[in-house]
Amino acid sequence: MEEGFNVAEIYGEDVFSDSVMRNRLPKNVYRELHKAMDEGGELNPLVADEIAEAMKQWAIEKGATHYTHWFQPLTGTTAEKHDSFLAPTGEDGKVLMELSGKNLIKGESDASSFPSGGLRATFEARGYTAWDMTSPAFVRRDAAGAILCIPTAFCSYNGEALDFKTPLLRSMDAINKQSLRLLRLFGNTTSKKVRPCVGPEQEYFLVDKKMFHKRKDLVYTGRTLFGAMPPKGQELDDHYYGSLRTRVASFMKDVNQQLWRLGVPAKTQHNEVAPAQHELAVIYENASLAVDNNHIVMQTLKRVASWHDMRCLLHEKPFAGVNGSGKHNNWSLQTDDGINLLEPGKTPHQNSQFLLVLSCILKAVDEHADLLRESAADPGNDHRLGANEAPPAIISVFLGDQMEDLVMQLIETGEATSSIRGGRLMTGASTLPDFSKDATDRNRTSPFAFTGNKFEFRMVGSSDSIAAPNIVLDTIVAEAFSDACDVLEKADHFDTALHELIRKYLTEHQRIIFNGNGYAPEWIKEAEKRGLPNLPSMVDAIGALVTERSVAMFEKFGVFSRSELESRVEIKYENYSNIIHIEAMTMIDMASKAIIPAIIRWTGSLAGVIRDLESIGMRARVQRELLEESSQLLEETQEALKELILLSREVEKLQDGRERAVFCRTKICPAMEALRTPVDRLEMIVDKDMWPMPSYGDLLFEL
Repeated sequence: MEEGFNVAEIYGEDVFSDSVMRNRLPKNVYRELHKAMDEGGELNPLVADEIAEAMKQWAIEKGATHYTHWFQPLTGTTAEKHDSFLAPTGEDGKVLMELSGKNLIKGESDASSFPSGGLRATFEARGYTAWDMTSPAFVRRDAAGAILCIPTAFCSYNGEALDFKTPLLRSMDAINKQSLRLLRLFGNTTSKKVRPCVGPEQEYFLVDKKMFHKRKDLVYTGRTLFGAMPPKGQELDDHYYGSLRTRVASFMKDVNQQLWRLGVPAKTQHNEVAPAQHELAVIYENASLAVDNNHIVMQTLKRVASWHDMRCLLHEKPFAGVNGSGKHNNWSLQTDDGINLLEPGKTPHQNSQFLLVLSCILKAVDEHADLLRESAADPGNDHRLGANEAPPAIISVFLGDQMEDLVMQLIETGEATSSIRGGRLMTGASTLPDFSKDATDRNRTSPFAFTGNKFEFRMVGSSDSIAAPNIVLDTIVAEAFSDACDVLEKADHFDTALHELIRKYLTEHQRIIFNGNGYAPEWIKEAEKRGLPNLPSMVDAIGALVTERSVAMFEKFGVFSRSELESRVEIKYENYSNIIHIEAMTMIDMASKAIIPAIIRWTGSLAGVIRDLESIGMRARVQRELLEESSQLLEETQEALKELILLSREVEKLQDGRERAVFCRTKICPAMEALRTPVDRLEMIVDKDMWPMPSYGDLLFEL
């Protein structure tokens, strides 16, 4: 909101960061905290009290009056309960400001009111929040004032994970342990920790607040359920990277300032492909912090949009016919002493450690393609995947020319003797420099693409937590590393065994590599020949969580128990059917109360015009044609509405979660599309002044 500010001065000023703790905590307390963070274990109660006191005092200086355990339940959003620092002193009517170590470390919440998938009965209400020491506390300012937010995990009375943070931290432990095993095989004795690092890209739409509130579908579901395309969409590609409109630029400035104060390293901002679509990307961080910060990004986008009389849409497909919004999950593995395990180096064919890591990742993605697909499954993504720069629902890996050439050398001859180099890009203009180019191009249709020293998982939906895909990535790669280490640790001749194992993995899993056009119909047939799973909808993908293979892997590495996985499956089926049912009921409401009455008024007025013209002997051929077409489409609309009402009543009778979800997918969704089709055609006929809601043109082009 400030006109001028120094980024370096405000960055992280509202975060209880490591530097703040170093300055405010006694040295012995600071050391004990870092020991617990680095090695695990519980804090001494006296140490916890000192940390809580310092954190409270810092927060009060920032204007905070309340604190909250900030956690990520299985709703996919964040949750918080605010407690004030007030503590009465006695009969004198005075109060103290208090935060104990006990309240810092542990909180309690009603676990029965959050999704648990049967893990908790309604009468089993107790759940606990536990401080995540690896993610710093922060002070957030909003209409409620300044609140000290303490990132926490959330589990049930019996210890089951009821959130995304707990299994994410477990998966990070798993990948750390197995990565260190792998590094030790190559003689690395100095790296003490390996952590997955993530840099998410957040896409979103902005629309005018007044327009938003005139669309019940946007208000209730986050996407437009009706809407004809305007004369201009994204055909000219003129919005992508275009100059920011004044209103949007002002919004982005305020977003950046808010994020920087909270220590979120917002780096890149630009217009995306679709009209009214934009993107914000942050710098890489450890996966747990990246998940927390992405939630802060989404909340900040929504909050700041309201300051500018706009609404931020995070739905994966708020508008039909133009690009949807994703959240590209850039993933890599970094050691505590600065080594990137996915860095090929200048001569990747000679980098045997990298080649083993690469072959293990290909193995992991191939063997668990269904799980990776499921991790990005939600109802909104069903509308997005497979077009307009979104990857298809079939998981494949893009390696690019350099890496694919290496793989083929190893498969065909048993050794790699060279690496393709990038060369020079000749601009052809005397005033422009020639420069080095990368060794490979990019592929915008690939779900899982190698981009130089990281993998970009492009399938994740814009509204989703990035925890789920990173839990899966960490765990499946940990399993692949573990399998490789089991072989190599027993080998009599390490170099020979290593060479053979890399070739074996690449040969067995080369089917997952695809550098071509993921949108081509031929790819679907080719993928089927290769035996790759094709899971087009969320309903198709959910079952991947509870296959015997998946359960065995997650239990082996302590990421999920069988009961935790089964609960998530139940929650996902219920979530899908609830969302589709809400969309169906919204369509019924809009069609019954607004659209059909508007069409009736239109046809009535048109019929009156025809009568008036014919009464004075004038022809009304065009008017009669419009009336006939409108009346026919009105009949189709009414019939489609009746069918959707009938199906919506039927689905309410179903009890089984999967059965309800399948019914919604196979019956309700087609019925919704059948209702939309005639309505969208009518929008192009009916007088705009009589149409009951803003058009796509109003929403996409009037900011």
